[in-house]
Formats: sequence, structure tokens, C-alpha cells
Amino acid sequence: MKDFRSIMIADEESLRYFGSRVDGLTRGTSLSREEAFLLFQQILKNEQPDLQQGAFLAAITAKGATPQEIAGIWQAIYETDTVKVQPQVSCPLAENCGTGMDAIKTFNISTAASLVAAAGGVIMAKHGARAITSKCGTVDILEALGVDVECEPETVKRSIERAGIGIFNGMSSKVHPCALGRILSQIRFGTVLNVAGSLSNPARPEMAVRGVYSGQMVMPIAQAMQEIGYKRAYVVHGRSADGQRGMDELSTLGCTLVAEITEDEGLQTYTLRPQDLGLACGDEHALLHSGRMDEEAVGLLRILEGREAGARREIVCLNAAPLLYMAGKAADLKEGVEKAAEIMDSGLPAKKLREWVACQNSDPGPRLERLEEMLAEA
Repeated sequence: MKDFRSIMIADEESLRYFGSRVDGLTRGTSLSREEAFLLFQQILKNEQPDLQQGAFLAAITAKGATPQEIAGIWQAIYETDTVKVQPQVSCPLAENCGTGMDAIKTFNISTAASLVAAAGGVIMAKHGARAITSKCGTVDILEALGVDVECEPETVKRSIERAGIGIFNGMSSKVHPCALGRILSQIRFGTVLNVAGSLSNPARPEMAVRGVYSGQMVMPIAQAMQEIGYKRAYVVHGRSADGQRGMDELSTLGCTLVAEITEDEGLQTYTLRPQDLGLACGDEHALLHSGRMDEEAVGLLRILEGREAGARREIVCLNAAPLLYMAGKAADLKEGVEKAAEIMDSGLPAKKLREWVACQNSDPGPRLERLEEMLAEA
């Protein structure tokens, strides 16, 4: 057994080594994937003081994480701090989410788009969080709609298998039992964890639409996703009409920067305009989150029932289109937009939400009753 002095020396060496790597990050020196993996494992295991942990996150975020660093941090989270599941489904799994930290604070576009896609036959395995930098996270809005976001991963797995959609709460100790929730609960600024953490999906989907907060992050995150093993993906950053502000979604306000991953052609980048897909430029004000959860929940239900026209409906169609296209439900993005509109007009997304609430709950009765009350208000 080691004596106290030898333990203290080992701890001091660990502190100094970790600190030297943080110092390097502040000077613009990048880590290898292996270094990022080992250092972030120490954070997850709480083997470094809080100040060192915070300094690491701030330094790597300020420098700009490389694809190798993102992949290394993802690997640490996935291997060390993720309860893994394998849903038994007939089609490849898909996911969609955004990093947050964007300048344009919209309503929960990706949540609505995932329900439209699921209603169109895409099997969705979502992995989201409560609001950190936004007004309302995916987990927050789905909880308001009746989904049990604090359930066991096995319950989510069952929901994916039965309802074709489920969500893992990235801030829950049941999903990430070691430390991810602890870290996220202590910070109120965006970090590399907004990216690497969101990629740590317990079900390991093969397809994804991932929105990012900066145009500079489109390529690094796409390259990281390639390294992690995604077979099909869209990494997107949408812009405002004047091009000065961004959102972590495909945009109907202005151009969207896209990095598309395919098995045959690898990684391609291009710019997409709403007009390219038959959509008019949207009204930014109509897309903004009101800050009132009950109002936003009812508004989302109107979209899902096909009772919402205008800017919100069109941006949901746009963001559902890549999911439908990757899953083979549409021939291209333009047809994906048209298909999404047809799905919404049918009211099927609202029915899909009912199925989801019924499946991702241990006692769905009261939550289904509340959902029906909200649908009556919509």
C-alpha cells in the first residue's frame, strides 16, 4: 500500500501535468485524441480540482476544439459515463439536436422536426438537455408535453422500439451516471461539452442532423462525427437575413452553411438557401421563443396538428427534410420539405406525440390527460 507522501507526490504530478496541458491550450496548442480522452476522463472521475476542470473547459472552448479533441472528449464520455442501449428496430436510428449557444433564440424547432420525421417513419433516438444557454431546452419542452425525461434508459429504449421515438436526458445521472450532469449543472456558458456531450447518445445512431452555433464549427464537428462513426449526417449553421447572426438549425431567414456526410462521397460542404427548396424567407420575430413554457408547448402542438401556417411551420418542414431524406423517405431535400408539410397536414405528428408519452412513462395516464387538455387549447 502506498504511503501518504507517495500519494501526494503522484497527485502533485497529475496536477502539474494537467495544468501544463491547460496552459498549452491557452497558447493555442491542440491535444491529440488520446490526450483529450485521458484528460477528460480525469474530469469525469473528479480527479482534478474544480478550478482545473473549469480552466480546461474554458481554454479548449476559447481555442476552438479540433475534430480530434471533440472525438477524444466524446470517447471519454461514451466509454466512462454513458449507460448504453441497443434498441431492436428494423431501420437505422437517427437523431437531431443543436449545440445551443446561438445568437437567435428560436422556439424548439428540432423537437417539432423530430416528431414530424418520426410520424413519417424515421426511427428517432434523441439525446438532449435542459436549457443551459437557451430559454428552453429540448428536455424542458418535452417534459411540459408529458414525456418522462427522468426515466431509465431502458424505458427510452422501449419507447424507441414501440413508438419509434425516445429521448435520453443528457443531464440525468441515470443516463450519464458518473459526472456529465454534475459538470453541466455547474456552468452557465457554452463549452465543447455542448458538442461532445450531445454526441454521447446511448443508442449510437448512424444518422444525424446537428445544428451548431458558429459557422467555424461546421467542418470540425462534421469531421469529428466522421471519426466517431456516423454514416450519414448534416452539420448545419443557419444565418439571419443580414448574415450577421446565427442559429443552430437550418434557416429560413437566410443562408445555411452545410457539411453533409455520406458513405459514398464522404464529406461535402455547401450553402443552402430557403428558395432552393421552394420556401420563402421567414420572419425572424415569428420564430423567437416567447420565454413562456406553457405558451410554447401549446404553440408546438398547433404545429404538430397542422394548424400553424407561416414561418414556424416552414422552418420545421426545412429541418425535418434532411431526416426524411437520409432515412430514404424522400428522394432529395426538396421532396423532404414537401413530405414534411404533408405529414403535418395529416395531424400524424400529434398522434406520434401521444404514442411517445404513452411509451416513455411508467404511469402515462395523468400525463396523457394533461396532453389532451393542452391539445384542446391549441
